[in-house]
Amino acid sequence: MRIRLLSIGSRMPGWIDEGYNEYSRRLGKDVKLELVEIPLGKRTKSSDISRLQEKEATQMLGSIGQGDLVVSLEVPGKPWSTEKLADNMGDWLRSGCNVSLLVGGPEGLHPRCVAHADLRWSLSPLTLPHSIVRVVVAEQVYRAWSILQNHPYHK
Repeated sequence: MRIRLLSIGSRMPGWIDEGYNEYSRRLGKDVKLELVEIPLGKRTKSSDISRLQEKEATQMLGSIGQGDLVVSLEVPGKPWSTEKLADNMGDWLRSGCNVSLLVGGPEGLHPRCVAHADLRWSLSPLTLPHSIVRVVVAEQVYRAWSILQNHPYHK
């Protein structure tokens, strides 16, 4: 199974890349976590934010794999425990489907991306920087996978 993390923004701090890479590389051969960075349009005082978001949404939607289950990550989504994520991953593995996780930029996900989602997942009621979301998602995917493998990482 491939889980594609589609995230608005690039050029993250080194510690973000290191954290994401650490957890994504720990996954077994049955689950591959793949990061797809959608370039963040340059924001200035005179920028047309809605036009920038529209362009980012088009790129994000174009990066979703054909037949992928689409999960939007957003504050008003449904909170999942780690065990619920593990249950979902187990279902996804058994069904043979791939998954695209959508992470918005500074203004959140564009409404077209939200409308395209099959599921809406909230990591927290807090608003998190999209860079940190990458690390949290990678760690939680690894933790859920470790539960499915009966690996002692999740205690």
